[in-house]
Amino acid sequence: MSDFDLVVHGNIVEADGIVENGWIGVRDGKVAARGQGRPPAAKETIDASGRWIMPGVVDGQVHSGSQAGQEGLGWASRAAAAGGVTVMVDMPYDDPEPVASRPQLDAKIAEVERDCHVDVALFGTLNDKHGMQAAAGLIEGGVCAFKFSTFEATPGRFPRVDEDDLYAAFRLIAPSGLVCGVHNQMQELTRKNIKRLVDSDDTGWDAFMRAHTPLIENLATALIYEIGAETGARAHAVHVSTSRGFELCNMYRRAGHQSTIETCIQYLMLNHEEHSKKFGAKTKHYPPIRPQAEVDLLWTHIARDACTFVSSDHVSWGLERKGNANIFKNSSGGPGLETLLPAFWTGCEEHGISPSMVVRQLSRNPARHFLLDDRKGSLDVGADADIIVLSPETYLFDPSHSLSAVQWSSFEGRQFTVKVAATYCRGQLVFDGEKIVNRAGDGRFLRPHASRVVA
Repeated sequence: MSDFDLVVHGNIVEADGIVENGWIGVRDGKVAARGQGRPPAAKETIDASGRWIMPGVVDGQVHSGSQAGQEGLGWASRAAAAGGVTVMVDMPYDDPEPVASRPQLDAKIAEVERDCHVDVALFGTLNDKHGMQAAAGLIEGGVCAFKFSTFEATPGRFPRVDEDDLYAAFRLIAPSGLVCGVHNQMQELTRKNIKRLVDSDDTGWDAFMRAHTPLIENLATALIYEIGAETGARAHAVHVSTSRGFELCNMYRRAGHQSTIETCIQYLMLNHEEHSKKFGAKTKHYPPIRPQAEVDLLWTHIARDACTFVSSDHVSWGLERKGNANIFKNSSGGPGLETLLPAFWTGCEEHGISPSMVVRQLSRNPARHFLLDDRKGSLDVGADADIIVLSPETYLFDPSHSLSAVQWSSFEGRQFTVKVAATYCRGQLVFDGEKIVNRAGDGRFLRPHASRVVA
């Protein structure tokens, strides 16, 4: 009788190095043993010789419920599996209302357990409708973080939180140990710049970046970290596109504060001069895609391991919301679950950075950040057997084959150097390199580990 349900052997990429000709033994959905050389017997053996094996990706910024009736968690989880993402951390800004109360959270957990193919952790938020007192129920219910915004992206669903309310929320959440993530954008400056450009009929593809200056982002980033310093909360800027944002984070870190920072794959792999010019509103994001000079600076922070983690900021807007000649009338964001891993791996390769950085930025670090590292983010013995097999393969990304709710991407035609050959979640094959093979509802809702969360 074999000792393991599954053994996968190949070149194992870990956060601190690479184990060549290694093997992972899986029993009851967990990593039960591991070694190097000839693999042991198992009920099923996957020979990934010449390929890469890594822990499943934890995508720390997913918006699957931003448009009612279009995507949803279940559909998004299919795209996630195709991209090597075994944990989606979903944002609270669902349509028509954000997740700001315990009943809303419970309903979303039920959706996860009914529809999802991979595991899911959930953000919560606080708003005027349910009040600050809803925080306790959300923490008890299992949110892994809270999300706020310094900018009103959508009235009601995605509101601006005033600075005094942000301060009060941070103080309330700080004792729980959960992170307070904030959309970093100054509202008044943004609207003033947009009005000036619209009034002068300056609304082409390049106007969006000029309206959203680095100052608009950097002032908001500093505000977030200062409120964190005042309250003792874990303050997190959720999508930093400027080198100055990393400098601000490092300044607060050096002073002893719990400041963390995230950038998104589009800010590392796309630039204003080439991609925004080519794809127009498809590359419209908050914050905007920056010039190549800024992209190059961001990679220096990645190379120094100064980033907490990299995410996709996935949202599946249909192209009907991306086709207006006036750049300001288009929706912001785009699909990213399937491109996060291959794009970041490719970018690291192009910059001479070890594949171990991919595991740190996409697996280990976000698992730690959201207090999921008792199960996720590594292939250590005892961890969930979330295993990705990657084939070294050079190809041009074609979104027409996407498993997302939409078949477009601002990464269309981009050359990648790895392809997801298989995705396992808790030892179960979810994606076989071509199609989803598990059932809706096989995914699980993830709570942060209780040892660090105080309700």
